[in-house]
Amino acid sequence: MFGRTRQAYYKSVKSLATKKDISSEVIEKVDNIRDFMPRVGGLKLYYLLNDDLTKLHVGRDKLFLILKANDRLIKPKRSYRITTNSHHRFRKYKDIVFDLTINHPEQVWVSDITYIGSRKNNSYLALVTDAYSKKIMGYDLSNSLVLEGSLRAMKMALKNRKYKTPLIHHSDRGLQYCSNQYQKILRENDVTTSMTVKYDPYANAIAERVNGILKQEFLLEEYNCDMKTMKKIVEESIEIYNSMRPHLSCNMLTPDVMHLQSKEIKPSYKKITNTSTFNVACAG
Repeated sequence: MFGRTRQAYYKSVKSLATKKDISSEVIEKVDNIRDFMPRVGGLKLYYLLNDDLTKLHVGRDKLFLILKANDRLIKPKRSYRITTNSHHRFRKYKDIVFDLTINHPEQVWVSDITYIGSRKNNSYLALVTDAYSKKIMGYDLSNSLVLEGSLRAMKMALKNRKYKTPLIHHSDRGLQYCSNQYQKILRENDVTTSMTVKYDPYANAIAERVNGILKQEFLLEEYNCDMKTMKKIVEESIEIYNSMRPHLSCNMLTPDVMHLQSKEIKPSYKKITNTSTFNVACAG
């Protein structure tokens, strides 16, 4: 009557049920990962779930269709608050990493301070990140932009340092990084100073990218809690970032694994026109 046999009809019904079962299983696995990394993107989900997806005969395109159908695609968010005060009396240093090729861990560290938390419970996260592996080497959370937070982050990074190779510290020209106390720590540990010439997001692109990952994927800007709780959240988020989250520019290795490489692995960078070798090393 409808131009279809009884067999074809029941076969289509069974096929639809199978597809729904597969989609439900995929979404369950996606949600399990997003319990730890709430806004991790589709490409990284495909990498993390590759073995399970292969068994379910789900490829990359099908994964994105399932995510879209179940409202699981991540919509990018952009927010920016200035935390840099470059109007001060301290010496400002030249940018010596502009045309530098980064080919091993602890060749360049990048530092930055970013604003997290709610308007009522705002706090500032100081980070020191390895430019090659994208591993967060040191961090500190405080409720102000005072120098001590950046000092504590750098001291943690130096304590976690694994290689005694020449090291460059790259940052903006903020008061914290130009201060006598901060520069003294760098000199005492034979670390060379490099600074951005002017404010430009691409001038310290790696640091800006890591800031964005922590705030957008781990939702650190959305918590409204006391400082003790926030410090615990930051600690757990950075541990997951370093040990579990694959990084696109690290050929989908985690920062911890990338940092331990004994031979050079050329990072895979997104192409950005009119920028330096160092500046394109920001793909997340």
